[in-house]
Amino acid sequence: MYDQTRAQQPADRSPGPGGRRTTGPDPLLPPQERDEIVRRLGHAVNTFADTPREALEEAEGAFDEAASQLMNALSEARRVVRAGWQDRDPETESAELRSALRQYRELTQRLLRT
Repeated sequence: MYDQTRAQQPADRSPGPGGRRTTGPDPLLPPQERDEIVRRLGHAVNTFADTPREALEEAEGAFDEAASQLMNALSEARRVVRAGWQDRDPETESAELRSALRQYRELTQRLLRT
């Protein structure tokens, strides 16, 4: 099957886990979970002509699973960032707060690129 993500990655990048080339931060969803969702969606597309209603139900299920896993991943990332600054002394170094702000910015940008 054609892997559009892999095809768009520069050839000068070294392969990451699973033999794929990496260009930025780790994906929000683990590769195995992402691959299963992609497989389910592909199956829905491929079976649409024969069983359209079942194909749509499978596509909807794949969408729901992706959304749920993404929300869980984002909630966990938020929890980790927040734990680093929320209960700190009000006199916390601005460098530590700046780091937390940078982490929020990076997570938000990743979300907007999804």
